[in-house]
Amino acid sequence: MTTLRLSGLGVALATPLLPDGELDLPGIDRLTRHVATNGADFLVALGSTGEAATLDDDERDRVLKTILAASRELPVIVGLGGGATRATIRAAEHALGLGVQGALVVVPPYTKPTQPGLAAHFEAVAAATPELPLVLYNVPSRTGANLAPATLQRLWERQNIVAIKESSGDLAQITRIANDLPAGKTLLAGDDALALATIAVGGHGLVSVAGNLVPGRMQDLVSTALSNDFVAARDQLGALLPLFDALTLEPNPIPVKTALELLGLAGPTLRLPLQNGNVATREALRRALAHQREVIHG
Repeated sequence: MTTLRLSGLGVALATPLLPDGELDLPGIDRLTRHVATNGADFLVALGSTGEAATLDDDERDRVLKTILAASRELPVIVGLGGGATRATIRAAEHALGLGVQGALVVVPPYTKPTQPGLAAHFEAVAAATPELPLVLYNVPSRTGANLAPATLQRLWERQNIVAIKESSGDLAQITRIANDLPAGKTLLAGDDALALATIAVGGHGLVSVAGNLVPGRMQDLVSTALSNDFVAARDQLGALLPLFDALTLEPNPIPVKTALELLGLAGPTLRLPLQNGNVATREALRRALAHQREVIHG
C-alpha cells in the first residue's frame, strides 16, 4: 500500500460546468491550479462539493483525469461510495487504476445501515483494495446514518483505512474520536467553521469548501491552528466567519458555485435537482468576499 499522510489543508474541489450543463474542462483545470498553487496540501475530487452524484461514470473519469493533470503533484483523493457495497468496491478498484493517491469513502447514503453493517461495509472495501489508502467520510446530514466512534475504533484496525473526514458537526463526538485516535491515523475536520475546534482537540487538518475561493486564507488558518497559536487562529477564524456563513445559506455546492462566478474563476451552473443560488445568497457572498484580501488568481 502506498503510504499516505494527510494533514493541513485539503480542498474539496467544485466541478465547473458550462452554461449548457456540460463539463467545463478548462474551468476544472483553472480551478485546480488556483487551489494547488495558493495553499492546498491535498485535493479532494468528486465529493459532494464536486457534484459527483449528478455526473455519469465517463464524466467522473474526465473530471478526475483533468484534476490529476493539473494537481501540481499534490495528493488527489477521489470521493466515491453509494448505498451498495459491491458498487463501492468496483468504484474503488476503478479509481485505483486511474492513479489516485487515495479514496474518500462516504457512509452509505439512504440505506441507513446499522453500526455492524457500516463496519462490514468499510471492511469489505478495504479488503478488496488493500493498495488504496481510504479516508472514511462521516456526514450524517447527507447520508442519514452516523459512523459512531466505537465503530470507527474497529475500523482503525485496517491498515489502509488511514483517516476520517468527520462532518457530524458534533464537537463531543469529534473530541472522542481525537482522544481515541491510534498512532498513524488522521482526523480531518469536514466543516470550515469547525477547523479550529477540531484541531484544538487533536485533529490534523481540514477538508475545506472555502478553500476553492480563498485557499491562502484557509491555509493560514489551518497552519496557525496546527502550530497551537489558538489566539491568532481565533482571530483568523473570526475574519472568515462571514464567508463561512454565506457558504451555508443554501445547500453545498450552490453557494460556492455562486462565489466562484463572483471571483471570475468559474461559472455558476449546477445540474438539476440543484439550482443556482438566489439573490440573497449572492449578495451575502458578495459582501463576504469583499472583506477578504486574498489574491484569487495565481
